Amino acid sequence: MPTSYEIEPRLLRAFTAVADELHFTRAAARLYVAQQALSRDIRRLERELGMELFVRTTRQVALTPDGERLLPYARKVLTACDELSDAFRAATRPLLVDLNTTDLANGRVLERARELAPDQELMARYESGLTGAAAQILAGGLDVSFGRFGGLGAAERAGLASQFVRYEAMAVLLPEGHRLADLAAVPLAALAGESVYAAAGNDRTREWTDLAARLFEGRGIAVAPRAPMAVGKEEFRRIMAKLGIPALVVVDFPPIPGHVLRPLVDPVPLSPVSLVWRKGLRHPALDALRAAAAEIGAREGWLERPEGAWLPEAEPGVPAARGCGVRQEVGRSVPS
Repeated sequence: MPTSYEIEPRLLRAFTAVADELHFTRAAARLYVAQQALSRDIRRLERELGMELFVRTTRQVALTPDGERLLPYARKVLTACDELSDAFRAATRPLLVDLNTTDLANGRVLERARELAPDQELMARYESGLTGAAAQILAGGLDVSFGRFGGLGAAERAGLASQFVRYEAMAVLLPEGHRLADLAAVPLAALAGESVYAAAGNDRTREWTDLAARLFEGRGIAVAPRAPMAVGKEEFRRIMAKLGIPALVVVDFPPIPGHVLRPLVDPVPLSPVSLVWRKGLRHPALDALRAAAAEIGAREGWLERPEGAWLPEAEPGVPAARGCGVRQEVGRSVPS
């Protein structure tokens, strides 16, 4: 090994990513770089250190003894780099948080985070759809959002981190004169033959439309065809009045004049919500958001999955069921 050298942090990030994933393709996706560029960085690091760090075969990647020895030092260096960045940049930069809508639960998490970190600026916006928010997070134009993490594509999830926040019961928004409007709760089977609005055609809320399609499958319920994208409560009210059909929402969806909100039952469909941010993002306000979500979730029972509830199968980002005898599934993101 050379007695004196300087190593770029970028090369150490490449090394730790491959060491974590033990797979060059996954590591490249995690870092949002081309696999060829990642391989070049690893080869350059090996040349600078004068040692082989990985054993590569057609079937697997493994750390060499020198790679194992380097890993804890690489992590310490990167932690120091991140702490330096935090000290001079993150503490003074506002954290931009998309709440999706005027969702009461998301708002509670935000307000508690502001209490936990009074010196930090958490700027809120109220747009809809994790799909749209995720693209902005990955591009650096947004920091944090709430929604159905498992509804994003694998390539998007590779660049994002998430923390499960809660399960939300789903509901149906009905025109006041609808045949089901007088029911206190609407069984899913009662919607058979209906066409239900689920934001089809809105590219920012694809995760919600996909959730609806999964829920309706095999039940004789159709996802309503594409409609004009409605942004804001007033436009949503106008479009719903024009369509005159039910809409899939969550139980705390804000009141809409001319419509009634009814919970769905038999089974109760759940829409799990996660906090989502860019991998590698460090910010004291993000720490406060995560702490607030965990605190409120534990106090309010947000993490408890009701027995017999419906969730989409084997969805990323959702805790495994713990002996409650339900199918493991998920969902989230309300229409605008």
